[in-house]
Amino acid sequence: MKQDTKTMNVAFLIYDQVEALDLNAPLDVFVKADAIHPNSYHCFTVGKIKEPIYMEANTMAVIPTYDIHTCPKPDMIVVPGANPEHITKYLEDKDFQETVLQWIKTHYDSGTVVFTICTGSMLLSGTGILENHDVTTHRMLLDTLEQYNPEANVIRNVRYVDQEQLITTAGITAGIDAALYMVGKHHGQEIMDKVIHIFEYQNKKSES
Repeated sequence: MKQDTKTMNVAFLIYDQVEALDLNAPLDVFVKADAIHPNSYHCFTVGKIKEPIYMEANTMAVIPTYDIHTCPKPDMIVVPGANPEHITKYLEDKDFQETVLQWIKTHYDSGTVVFTICTGSMLLSGTGILENHDVTTHRMLLDTLEQYNPEANVIRNVRYVDQEQLITTAGITAGIDAALYMVGKHHGQEIMDKVIHIFEYQNKKSES
């Protein structure tokens, strides 16, 4: 098991109508891990611009810590999902493609890990990041993900898929499982188990 000693910069992408649990659950896993094992993760949110962003159903507004031009260089970018109709709009939004998704692609090409939650993997359609990788997404969008990404191998009936530089998950709560898995991968089973204990969480196993 790899034991990382360097503090990892973890950037959580936020955008209009982002799914709350997709974002907050993995974020809390890494924050708890950092509390248990200090200086393991530096977590922050990143938006296209540093203005309030409304989460799903306009239930709350959040202000990103940074925008894509001012954030620290991320070692990992977490891409939460949104309802499918919003994902479709973003895939047709040229400005979003040329700014936010290009920001992700540029960092991915320089070695940054990309970790998508739920329909977040769909957002990467067209970037080339998913090509020649095993990937997954929410069960309701598996066929759509396959249609948009014919060069990717869409995996069904798993909670998450680890392709080293690319991690994708199934729907919503699968983001917790994958984040816990990543903590274990980075810092060992003991730290992961402590986070699970604090969460009082019964996590599920995955094939990857």
